[in-house]
Amino acid sequence: MIWGKPKKFKNDRTLTPKCRISRSACGYISITPYSPFSSSVFVQTSNCSYVHPKEGRFSFSLNQSGNAMKLEKETRNLLHSAVQRRRKLRATMNHLMMVGHSKEGGETTSALMDNLMGLLRVHVKRGTNLAVRDVRSSDPYVTVKMGHQRLKTRIVKKDVNPEWNDDLTLSITDPNIPVKLTVYDHDTFTKNDKMGNAEFDVRPFIEALKMHANLEEITSGSVLSRVQPSATNCLAKESAIYVKEGKIMQDLILRLQKVECGEVEIQLEWIHFPGSKTFLSQ
Repeated sequence: MIWGKPKKFKNDRTLTPKCRISRSACGYISITPYSPFSSSVFVQTSNCSYVHPKEGRFSFSLNQSGNAMKLEKETRNLLHSAVQRRRKLRATMNHLMMVGHSKEGGETTSALMDNLMGLLRVHVKRGTNLAVRDVRSSDPYVTVKMGHQRLKTRIVKKDVNPEWNDDLTLSITDPNIPVKLTVYDHDTFTKNDKMGNAEFDVRPFIEALKMHANLEEITSGSVLSRVQPSATNCLAKESAIYVKEGKIMQDLILRLQKVECGEVEIQLEWIHFPGSKTFLSQ
């Protein structure tokens, strides 16, 4: 086992924007994760795993009976999951640090966190019939913005019907602020092209939370309310707010605006933030 920075080989593969895998001719695989934090990403595979405790680099060698492609695919999936978890944690911590800075300098973080109602998890599922921005396809990703918060999904290469299945978590302090969703085509050397945008209101979702605080008494699968498509929203079809396993959720299919075609399917889920003064506990 040899520790060190992975060298560049002809068969280098970029796993995510946060990490790179390199495989040498002698059978060694080295991976460097560029994580949002300074600590290393721990990955365990079916064969073996070694982690450098300080620099966050790790490498492993393939034994004679090991399947190189299977091990590489498994490692790639685990790395993507680790980066996604850190991305969600970083977004939450950044927001809490932002609201913790008082404009007058006299308030504390704990006092300002009383305004935090909870967390809204936006599960970006898939896109359908998205616009073509490259020669024959696009490399789409989604950004979700609410106030000063801005999160984005991973990039799906050469697919106008992408499956993202990414979770983006927003901190809710004012339900009157709309959530803006924008789809971009990723370009390496030029500015990313817009592939449409949509906007949705979280107030119907919050109203359902206020009216049904005791979810234990509601049967899983019960529909609490429905939101109809109209000229004032971007819904492509009726959206249901329902209870699933003790959680309130909402499915939305958003028709993208300012573009020739395209829809994005998302799912909302409410997460109670421990210690926050939310209306659910009143």
